[in-house]
Amino acid sequence: MFKILFVHPGFVIPILILISLSIICQISMGVLCHKLILETENMSGSQNKSLQQLKLKFSSCCKLHEGMSNVPVFVDKYINQIKVCGLSLSTLKHISGQLILLSILVSGSGACRGIILGESVAYIVPYYVISFLGLYCYFAISSLIDISDKTKILRTNLIDYLENHLANRLEQTELDLKIVQGEMEETISEEKKEENSSEKKSGDSILSQEEAQELGSLIKEFLA
Repeated sequence: MFKILFVHPGFVIPILILISLSIICQISMGVLCHKLILETENMSGSQNKSLQQLKLKFSSCCKLHEGMSNVPVFVDKYINQIKVCGLSLSTLKHISGQLILLSILVSGSGACRGIILGESVAYIVPYYVISFLGLYCYFAISSLIDISDKTKILRTNLIDYLENHLANRLEQTELDLKIVQGEMEETISEEKKEENSSEKKSGDSILSQEEAQELGSLIKEFLA
């Protein structure tokens, strides 16, 4: 099998590169989803920028529309926007499948070329062996990673947090703000009333002093 690597490197090396890239795409998707699932287990203390943006966007939508009626759709949009190197999960999954199919195509081309040139079986069979090993690795890693199952878990965790934790917290904070604003308005109105009453008292005291002076001057004129 190693002989073919040196005899036909133009076929074998591209096949190995395509299989490796396909497996890397699968692993990168699995690692990203696994990290997000771990972060969603403690969303309140998560430092993930993507999840923090999700919470801020959800909070702003709840404030603008006075609640969120369809949280699953909101979460599905977020999951569809998750990207690895600028590629969404669905796109990366399709690319991984296309790469493994392309490796099989290159393997078939190499085997056909060997048959046409009349090469021995020892130089043709390794193409099929590499193809079968690549397919096995692809499907084995896909089943171990199970992107669809991980996205379901991520979706469930996000919906649970947004509906049962963050939404209730936002409602409670709004109630607290209303209570605080009402208390502040009451205190402001009481302060205004006190100011008005104090102004009236000061005005009464000033009038009484003027009346006393007038009375004093009248008494002096009468005695004189």
